[in-house]
Amino acid sequence: MTQETPLSGEPRKNREIVSTHSVFGAPCWVSLTSRDRQTTQDFYTAVLGWRWRGAKLGDHFRIALAGGVPVAGIAAVADMWQMTVAWTPYFAVPDADVAVARARERGGTAAVGPLSFPPGRAALLADRDGATFGIWQGELVSNWETWRRAAPTFIRLHTRNAFDSAIFYGEILDWASGKPGCCEVEYEGGEVVLRSRGDAVARIDSGAVEATPDPSVRPHWQIHFTVTDVAACARAAEKHGGSVLREDDQEAILRDPDGAQFTVTSRHAH
Repeated sequence: MTQETPLSGEPRKNREIVSTHSVFGAPCWVSLTSRDRQTTQDFYTAVLGWRWRGAKLGDHFRIALAGGVPVAGIAAVADMWQMTVAWTPYFAVPDADVAVARARERGGTAAVGPLSFPPGRAALLADRDGATFGIWQGELVSNWETWRRAAPTFIRLHTRNAFDSAIFYGEILDWASGKPGCCEVEYEGGEVVLRSRGDAVARIDSGAVEATPDPSVRPHWQIHFTVTDVAACARAAEKHGGSVLREDDQEAILRDPDGAQFTVTSRHAH
């Protein structure tokens, strides 16, 4: 008998076991809370070309596939669970309880969990400025590099103080700790850049530090997906009930029919 992981939905049998102990601190998954599963599936199929498979968590959940690789999770539970419609990144941690405790000690909040989803454990958190993120302890998609290249190019935190945020996340996720497999942190071109195995996997941008919080532009993690044709994705988004917030030759910020924002970035830009 095979068993599916809660993150990938793919069978565990005959695949390499990669755990959060080997890539800890790095983004390892992205998920979307939505209102209507079919509308969400139709939209992302049209815009990103994804295909779909079921998940063991039930009919409200689906796994998105890009070229056969599980790349994202969809949970149509926003109304049922009174949750915000949004894309959320998950970071790999060796111990979910330790990560949650560290977040709370440093002014963050735990919205959900840690909860057990064999073969692992997950929690949904918010940092000191309210940006939502998740943590995952346990088995990952069979090959982390394959997932990362098939899914986002990177994730970016838009916040008021990049250095303060980098310290917060670094202390929770053991960034730049010197431990084998940990992520490194650098400062490049006005951004804090997180690198895993030499590749940029996350960036942190500062906004106006003294700005009054605005619900429409509150600190948040933005997911960037690589695409071949940015303009075609933007037109598909408009045609299927979404909207284009900003667009140029290299990338476009899009909004899906439920209001979740994400970015499509040209493969040629990286």
